[in-house]
Amino acid sequence: MMVLANNGDYGEIWAIGAGALAVLGHSRSVWLKFGGGKSVATGLGVLLALSWPVALSAFGVWLAAMAVWRTVSIASILAAIAAPLLMWGFAQPWPYLGLAIVAAGFVIGRHRSNIDRILAGTEPKMVWGTDGSQQT
Repeated sequence: MMVLANNGDYGEIWAIGAGALAVLGHSRSVWLKFGGGKSVATGLGVLLALSWPVALSAFGVWLAAMAVWRTVSIASILAAIAAPLLMWGFAQPWPYLGLAIVAAGFVIGRHRSNIDRILAGTEPKMVWGTDGSQQT
């Protein structure tokens, strides 16, 4: 859908509209009673459609943060903060930068409870077992 929206007249407007709705829809899923979701993962997909260099760089920020803090929420927040900076740094169109700013604010806002747990020192860390299994 994003690739189709990115073609023709008003392509940037259609692309950011489709991207914003995809992130919102995956964050407030009707199937999950408007709770929970995968807005960060969907946001990565939107970034890939808009600008793959920005997407790969933001994913690199996410990976680096996971390596350092082993906390998904910290990695997600830092990648969200990095996305608009990367859009600007890679000289992407202004509508894309605007979407990245709004989406970053949305992602950070959705992580309020995680931020409270991070500050309290109670946010779970990702730990991998010796057999390769994931533990929290």
